[in-house]
Amino acid sequence: MSKNRPASSLAASVAATMALALLSACGSDNDRSEAAPPVVAPQPPVSAAPPAVAFMTDVHFENVYGDFKSAQFAGIPMKDGRNATIRTMYAQLTSTRLFNENYFAFRAALDDAHAKGIRHVALPGDFSDDAQPINIDGIVDILKEYQAKGMRFFLAPGNHDPNEPYDDMEAGKNDFLTREGKEQKVYATGNAACKAKDTTVVCTDQLMEQGYEKLVAKLSDFGFMPNRADVLWETPFSKYTSGKYSYDEAVAQGALDKRQFEICAEGSGGSYKAAGETKLGRSYTKCTAMFDSSYLVEPVKGLWLLAIDGNVFVPNGNFDPANPKNIKGFDGAGNAGWNKVVTHKQHLMEWIKQVAARAKAENKQLMAFSHYPTMDFYANQTGAMKAVFKPGAFQTARVPDAATTAAVAATGLPMHVGGHMHFNGTNDVVDANGNFFVNVQSPSLAVYGAAYKIVSYKDRDTIDVQTVALKDVARFSELFPLYQAEYDYLQGSSASADLGKRWDRAILDTRSYGEFTHYYFGELSRLRFMDEYWPCEMKEAAMNLDGRQMLILSQLQTKVTLAQLKDAPGIVPLTASCAAAGTVATGGVPASQLQADWLEATARAEALAAKAGLKLDDFARITPYIFYGDFHRTVYAGELALRDMGTDRVAQYKVLMAAFPANPAAVARAGDKLSDQNPVGVPFQNQFKQVFGILKGLGSAKPSEHFTIDLKGKKVSNANSAALSFN
Repeated sequence: MSKNRPASSLAASVAATMALALLSACGSDNDRSEAAPPVVAPQPPVSAAPPAVAFMTDVHFENVYGDFKSAQFAGIPMKDGRNATIRTMYAQLTSTRLFNENYFAFRAALDDAHAKGIRHVALPGDFSDDAQPINIDGIVDILKEYQAKGMRFFLAPGNHDPNEPYDDMEAGKNDFLTREGKEQKVYATGNAACKAKDTTVVCTDQLMEQGYEKLVAKLSDFGFMPNRADVLWETPFSKYTSGKYSYDEAVAQGALDKRQFEICAEGSGGSYKAAGETKLGRSYTKCTAMFDSSYLVEPVKGLWLLAIDGNVFVPNGNFDPANPKNIKGFDGAGNAGWNKVVTHKQHLMEWIKQVAARAKAENKQLMAFSHYPTMDFYANQTGAMKAVFKPGAFQTARVPDAATTAAVAATGLPMHVGGHMHFNGTNDVVDANGNFFVNVQSPSLAVYGAAYKIVSYKDRDTIDVQTVALKDVARFSELFPLYQAEYDYLQGSSASADLGKRWDRAILDTRSYGEFTHYYFGELSRLRFMDEYWPCEMKEAAMNLDGRQMLILSQLQTKVTLAQLKDAPGIVPLTASCAAAGTVATGGVPASQLQADWLEATARAEALAAKAGLKLDDFARITPYIFYGDFHRTVYAGELALRDMGTDRVAQYKVLMAAFPANPAAVARAGDKLSDQNPVGVPFQNQFKQVFGILKGLGSAKPSEHFTIDLKGKKVSNANSAALSFN
């Protein structure tokens, strides 16, 4: 765990929690003791603040010791008699989330929160791998275990729970690990392979993916239904007959069939349909009933937790009114997010606005959370990222529109905790009407930068947010011996499909969860991100240049072209392989000139390093693997990534960020490709000036480790004086 946890506000929150517990124990209506109370001197009334809340986002729980309930495949036998039902290491190293080790990270986070005295935990979606019975039943067991220790849990759904609004009987995974180190396909019984009796496939309904009805029923104890201990519980559809809260009425109104709204392909149905159709100029189509599992709960007096169901499953061209529960008739919720909430869940937007107004009027400490971010989560670097990387890179389609952010801010919500992107970050906005709104991105427990957030109100207008990094996780390497069989199999196989799945065994030598996830992200970058996100010539540069060479290239002034590099080997580790043949211009220089130009650039680079109190040769420690891993780790973890880099590397990156020409020469193109007649330094200077600009923006964003939100002053302030930044 982090050894630099500021303790002041947390200690106050824990003390408040204990005070509340003592007060409730002394004044319980269920206390039937007949003993005379002790006579004590009158004391001034105790004003106990509501407790801190832990937010654990994107747990992606997979039950690594779950039971497939299949005679075909029970997993890998362990020495203690259990069977491990886990995914392959290759599957993890090419996924934006871990599948296995996060099982242990989740327990570690719960243990850590419990030890801090935190008793309220919110899980903003993707708490399961894909809502399969094996995983939902497993996480229910764990939540009940910690519930018995005095903790309460409040869940909001994510796009992985549920994957679809209704049950998917065809789902499954291709990559469970066998004891021989191979992959095993495991599907639900409705899958085509199971129906065809494919003997290579294990068929079990433990891998079907559950929709809303089954999920809410199984998870009703964790916020989706009221608890007798609650001061208040309601949904967007609640109407209490007496005008006062009633537990019995809350139970009746919490039934899922009473928590539905009409959704159409074009937007919100129901009472919103007529206005929408008028604006559109035609009738809405493909309208159907859909669930909304949102709820507001006051678990202790003064604290309001607003769990928002941000899933929007929009009916698509395959929607059949005669079969409205066919999952093929809906688009997934993953890319929809708040952009579709605003247009297709107008009832929810109105309710949120009402809740925010009531919370302010009644002086409630409101904490809203959903699975999806409400504003730009790339530290306002989205436009730059779209300009420099491949189309669709970094899932920029999931960034909310500015109009969406404005609509959410207009509800009056003070703060929202989101997940989905597995990022650690913070952003804020003040709209035209003066509404100040902060979005806190809570990182996943299943990636690099694994952490959870602790949120507490210091006073009515000040919110304290602490990020607890999970560096040390008990048992994190428990499954490592099983991966050795996979590694050995891949090394011994000559099959082309297996050759491409080989991974670096060094990850099995990592000594902590923090080190493991750091290495995992390096491999994820190498095996997936570099191909998926980076254009060809940028990928070549990033995967071949160290920091020293990058600094020299930023200063290179030469007329030697990319096409001539083959005639000047051993100077710059680049080629013209990503470029198209261009027309050779007159006035060129011989390839041999590159040596002299490189020496001049080296002298200028040495001067830049010396001016910053650094040595040029030390920049070579930033290997290509470290550089592109650092870039992707900063995308995901923000301030946490800079802490791991350390002061020396942060200082080196700051030199690189400032080294490029103010106005780099334009890149010449031959069709849609880079021209090989570009001077050697021009493409790098043009493109990597933007790359380092993005890196600077990501590493100089609003504070995201320990910070305070001043609602009255409308600002976010860093509470960690030791935080590193690229500013």
